[in-house]
Amino acid sequence: MFKKFIQIWHQINRKRTLFIRKLVGKNSFLFSISKRQKFIVTVIMLSLILFASEQLFGKGGVYIAIFLSVFTDILIFWAVRKDLRNNFSPQIFILPFFYSLACALFYFLFPARLAVRIAMTSVYAIGLYSLLLSENIFVVSSIRTIALLSSARTVSFIIAILTYLFLTNVIFSLHLNIFLTLLLIFTLSFPLILHSFWTHVLDNKFASNILWIFLLAVCSVELALAVWFWPAVPMLIGIFLAGFFYVFVGLSQIWLDRRLFKNAIWGYVWLSFLTLLLFATFSLKTS
Repeated sequence: MFKKFIQIWHQINRKRTLFIRKLVGKNSFLFSISKRQKFIVTVIMLSLILFASEQLFGKGGVYIAIFLSVFTDILIFWAVRKDLRNNFSPQIFILPFFYSLACALFYFLFPARLAVRIAMTSVYAIGLYSLLLSENIFVVSSIRTIALLSSARTVSFIIAILTYLFLTNVIFSLHLNIFLTLLLIFTLSFPLILHSFWTHVLDNKFASNILWIFLLAVCSVELALAVWFWPAVPMLIGIFLAGFFYVFVGLSQIWLDRRLFKNAIWGYVWLSFLTLLLFATFSLKTS
């Protein structure tokens, strides 16, 4: 009886080994499909997880946000691992991680209506697919020149601003104490600014820019400190901080591109003034 059980166990173990080899082998579905198909599979899987996180787990689905973010980076590595062999760029994992985290957390601030959930999931899927294409362009552009690099930078910057808006809104919606709030703002600002710098230099050596990136993150924290005492709703605070994130990073990017002309500077100055004026006006009306 014992020998028969051992034989059955070996047969099951042999079949399981063959299945795993077929699943992860070089000629398997996981590795034989094209990069574009991998991006599509990634978007579908993550979008379904995001949609199901609220439908199946209710408010407890917020804990899936971290899992969704980590799983996003795992799937990105699966999709572009061949390109990363020649030039490993860990910066490509920054924005996808925070974008999935932002959408997953911001997802639970919306009313629990099916139409709203479908719309939010669709926005997430479109943004994620555009971001995956952009990150792929950045990886390849660090090896050879690609004509779509400028478009990828624009898409990446827009998604970074949207991510910053969502997460700052979530942070201030939690009504945490001032020290934890500022710590979260710095933890959010520094990697997103670093990623934005990398998209323009496409270089893994940040020694020459790391101090500037740190100072910009500190400026973001100082703005958050100022608005923490201001009577305003979290969404308005998020828009205000995202507006100045656009100003800080936008000026830095045109400086890296050696296009820091007077007209461009004045454009950002007027945008800063307009952002501050609108924030003060609407916050006083809603207070």
